[in-house]
Amino acid sequence: MRNVWLLNFSTFFFFLGISVVTPVVSPFLVSLRAEPFLVGLIAGITSFLSLVSKPIGGAFGDRGYRFHALVGGNLLGLFAGVLYVVSALSANVYLFAFARAIHGFSMGLFFPSSLSTAVDLAPEGRVGETLGWRGMMFSLGNIVGPAIGGYASDAIGFSGAFALTALFSAVGAVFALVAWNEAGDIAKPREHEKASYRELLRVSFVSASLTLFLFSVSYAGVTTYLPALYKSLSLPQSLFGYYMMVIGLFSFMTRVIGGKSADRNGPVPVITLGLTLLLAGYVLLNVYILPPMAYMSAALIGAGFGLAVPAMQLMALGSLPKRIRTMGSGIYTMFFDLGTLAGQVSLGYVAQLKGYSGVFPLLPLILGAGFITLYAPALWGKLNAR
Repeated sequence: MRNVWLLNFSTFFFFLGISVVTPVVSPFLVSLRAEPFLVGLIAGITSFLSLVSKPIGGAFGDRGYRFHALVGGNLLGLFAGVLYVVSALSANVYLFAFARAIHGFSMGLFFPSSLSTAVDLAPEGRVGETLGWRGMMFSLGNIVGPAIGGYASDAIGFSGAFALTALFSAVGAVFALVAWNEAGDIAKPREHEKASYRELLRVSFVSASLTLFLFSVSYAGVTTYLPALYKSLSLPQSLFGYYMMVIGLFSFMTRVIGGKSADRNGPVPVITLGLTLLLAGYVLLNVYILPPMAYMSAALIGAGFGLAVPAMQLMALGSLPKRIRTMGSGIYTMFFDLGTLAGQVSLGYVAQLKGYSGVFPLLPLILGAGFITLYAPALWGKLNAR
């Protein structure tokens, strides 16, 4: 269990390095007078690079180089943080875009090995719970990171906030190195077993992946365009930091509950409850879009996020053979990146036409399609059984 928690702490600091810039990216670009579509495009670079690098990270991990990927992902995050600082000091949009690309590649390297290693180390019958604890590290990062980033950018400027990305990523690399040193045989490269990635074409894997895609399209509308809306209204950046902190807090509180419930009752009922809470949060955000009432929607979104994510991970990865699990983790999380990218770019076009506030009425409709992808396999099976 010591290695599990070293992995969790590395994951926490990696996510912290990402989330500390979440409330800062869009306002930074707005401060440089970037158009809404360009804001979405540059924000989407990270998702695109994460998307295309996930198979690389997956294949790397399946050959026994998971800890190499964990350390390397954090070190690339550190490098991206340094480039963020330089771009802020020079007001260079192109360098900032390049830094976002580096950060995206680091995610593609880190995520598959982090997720598959957690599944491999989980005690029997407690995979969902272990994923829930790992997810809590993500949520804790989302509680602390955006608040720190919002305060830092208000107090010491964009460059000071960006420097924190480098610092947190360096700490994450240290934890990954310690875990690697203590892992023993599990960290040794091995001969690659023969594996057919056609085995990923399981109903549960495909259904969970498509549901994750629609989930992330809708969530990208919140993380990308709500801070841009607040900036355009000349509100302090810390207000969106608070919003993400509330999401992170409620996600933190429900992660292990979601994982344990999925272990006991199966993932589909837990995912259904999580998506329902998210849907209610999006509807409420359209009613109360400004703080402090907007924080009620953040609570619902966070609770739904915390319940649904570990259950979707269990549904997608729990039954995969170990020999393809890291690649499966990479492909599965690619759907999150693909959805984030699709949301950032397509909703950026909506924001260009109708303003930032025009994005949020679409979010419940997008997420609603996730119920279709979740239940379509079961409905299809019933129809074929008749």
